[in-house]
Amino acid sequence: MLTLLSMFYYICLRRRSRSGTRGEALTSRRAVESGQRAVLPVSVEVEQYAKEVLDFSSHYGSENSMSYTMWNLAGVPNVYPSSGDFTQTAVFRAYGTWWEQCASAPPPFRRTPKGFHSQDYIELGFEEPVYPTAVDVLETYYPGTIVQILACSHNPFSQNPPTDVRWEVLWSGEPTKVMTPQARQFSPNIKHISFPTNLLRLEVNSSLLDYYTELDAVILRGVKERPMLALYKMPIIDINDLSDSEEELSDVGGPFRQGGDRKQQRTGNGFFDKLPYELIQLILSHLTLPDLCRLAQSCKLLHQHCCDPLQYTQLSLQPYWGRLSDASLGHLQSRCTLLQRLNLSWTGNRGALTLTGFSSFMKACGLSLGCLELSCCHFLNEACLEVVSQTCPGLQELNLSSCDRLHPQAFAHISKLTRLRRLVLYRTKIEQTAILSILTFCIELRHLNLGSCVRIEDYDVVASMLAARCRSLCSLDLWRCRNLTDRGLAELVSGCRMLQELDLGWCPTLQSSTGCFQQLARSLPRLRKLFLTANRTVCDSDVEELAAGCPSLQHLDILGTRLVSAASLKKLLQSCPRLLLLDVSFCSQIDMRVVQELSSLFPNVAIKKSFTQ
Repeated sequence: MLTLLSMFYYICLRRRSRSGTRGEALTSRRAVESGQRAVLPVSVEVEQYAKEVLDFSSHYGSENSMSYTMWNLAGVPNVYPSSGDFTQTAVFRAYGTWWEQCASAPPPFRRTPKGFHSQDYIELGFEEPVYPTAVDVLETYYPGTIVQILACSHNPFSQNPPTDVRWEVLWSGEPTKVMTPQARQFSPNIKHISFPTNLLRLEVNSSLLDYYTELDAVILRGVKERPMLALYKMPIIDINDLSDSEEELSDVGGPFRQGGDRKQQRTGNGFFDKLPYELIQLILSHLTLPDLCRLAQSCKLLHQHCCDPLQYTQLSLQPYWGRLSDASLGHLQSRCTLLQRLNLSWTGNRGALTLTGFSSFMKACGLSLGCLELSCCHFLNEACLEVVSQTCPGLQELNLSSCDRLHPQAFAHISKLTRLRRLVLYRTKIEQTAILSILTFCIELRHLNLGSCVRIEDYDVVASMLAARCRSLCSLDLWRCRNLTDRGLAELVSGCRMLQELDLGWCPTLQSSTGCFQQLARSLPRLRKLFLTANRTVCDSDVEELAAGCPSLQHLDILGTRLVSAASLKKLLQSCPRLLLLDVSFCSQIDMRVVQELSSLFPNVAIKKSFTQ
């Protein structure tokens, strides 16, 4: 009688016999038995820096500048081997975990794989496709953020449309915290791949870092000819890849079914089906999405449980961005009729998803949808947003962060989603007409992100509309808006007194001499987060007013001011016991001695002070 092990071995042999000739198998066997090494072709290693930054999820810099932007990663190093905070480097938008603790942060999705750590990414194109032998990342400040490096089979500079795009992981790891912020060259041991590449993707996680990480350059080393393995390696056979026909499986299982006493064969399932339906559902809720799909193929009982729409009320497809296609959505469509939260961030690029596939899925599954995450989805067009507005009448959360290729006209459809409570438009091309229309009809907004929306002509008008229509607003991100004045800010804080978070970082037209920051502090007693980053005019009077009027303050960024003293900071720390983060980098009156003194007096507060070496 064949055992289960021998059955599996038989299937493996059948599969291998189809993938190679007998001569190849004998040659491979002799190579392994003799321990001989194959002759490696002589090939010159090519070293190249990134030619172009193709895509990224966020950056600290402006869309109209080079300071702290991802575009600094193209070309040779600007800073390395120096360490410190330099404007010529690439910096992502956030670090640490403080932003996850804010009221504007959405709750995490269930079923996110434990091995998926990525929070941001950047894609780089190189001049020549090579078989990678090494990847070097030059990190100049607070290193340790990279968690995955991938290579793509598609040539981004090819004139032909992408077909059969394949991504391969060269290296992956967990988030780390390097004990020193000094510069380093990160050179992980990468996996050899079967295709040449000139497109790399770095994915990062900054949650363990004490400050913004800064990257200076990326070096791709490789050879133009495909290298042979130094020693023949037996192929690893994955049971999930076995695709034998039913006839083959029946041939293998025939002796097992026919041999022996039928009375002694175990045909039961261990009474698993006797468990309450709800208990089985609870057990399966701990599986990741791929495991759930695999388990559905095991038996009819588990197929019924694994396809129950209650298992798919939340669906995050972001971890599988490199494999998701129209066919994937079509396969999941019948299971997602009760879908409430959907995360498609990073998916669908380079033709992986189309309007047809996306529309079909949304029409079948959008009725109950309350949250839709579409960050960095470059397949989106106006027709896609029109479908969302038509099929998701109850949508409350919409994230279009870094969808920078969407035509400005497309955003007009968002105004039809009148139940919206959270809207993220960071780094999009939305224009003033569209945002005013949205604010006119979406009066239930609680969280709005307009960071780096450079096409809005007059933020004072937007602020006035917010004050009139969205009086229950809790968080507002105006990061790098270039034309908000004290008049617009005064209207905003007078009308939106429920504000808990306000980001006015890099808003150069706001001047402390007008009294706008003091009025802000007096008008927003619930304020927990305030970013006044790079406003040189913030002074002691502003900080003291915050100490008196905002006792719940938890995060304050006054980077770059020259007019704040240690005395006013001490008063703030004494008056705001919940304060967790205080950034005083480049504050000329606050040196490291003052930071150390305040840190010793208030150990629960992370006081940030960057340096340049």
